[in-house]
Amino acid sequence: MAQWVERFAGDLASAGMPRMPARIFSCLLVSEERSLSSAELAERLQVSPAAISGAKRYLEQMHLIGRESEPGSRRERYRLHHDVWYEAVANRDTLLTRWVSTMQAGLDAVGPESHAGARMAETAAFLAFLRDDLGSVLERWRAFRGESS
Repeated sequence: MAQWVERFAGDLASAGMPRMPARIFSCLLVSEERSLSSAELAERLQVSPAAISGAKRYLEQMHLIGRESEPGSRRERYRLHHDVWYEAVANRDTLLTRWVSTMQAGLDAVGPESHAGARMAETAAFLAFLRDDLGSVLERWRAFRGESS
């Protein structure tokens, strides 16, 4: 499984995810355990606990993993969110809305008749299209899975 973890982590890194968070995400994805502690992640990935710390924070901020308390201990365990891919895509709606707004502000600043304005208008239109279509894609996924809205 270590080879697979590194392979998928490489795929995620190629798509823009930092390497260590990609390795942790891949490790959690392939783990038979529901959750893993920092020490378990460090051991499986053969890295120091310090290397795990910032990467976990990144994954939490991206809404890809969550933490839970270990019963009878102060230690925390980390797990993938249920339906992690769905949630990751659904959370992009806020990001896309912010980017559309930022592009519009840039367009207002440079003017629609400029070359930069044309690029910003095209970018804003594309991002708005993605944002608006995202809801129907997620609905179709739920229907495919037999889930209700």
